[in-house]
Amino acid sequence: MSGLEWIAAATVGGIVGWIAELVSEADHGLLTNIALGILGAMSLTLILVAITGATPGGWTGQVVVGGIGAVILIRGFRAARTDA
Repeated sequence: MSGLEWIAAATVGGIVGWIAELVSEADHGLLTNIALGILGAMSLTLILVAITGATPGGWTGQVVVGGIGAVILIRGFRAARTDA
């Protein structure tokens, strides 16, 4: 994965994590959501690059893939916290 893809994944993840915090009235902090958003976006980007060799559509594809990865990880974290 090139440097630009990592930067895009981190940026998209941070923004998606921040938006999720605003929308979902979560009981954990903004920094947690931003960190989870970044990790989710980067994780799904890494998985997709390992499978296909690239993210689809350049920046547009990065936004879509990063957004999906961030939302999946944030929802999983929230589900794990409510079950505990």
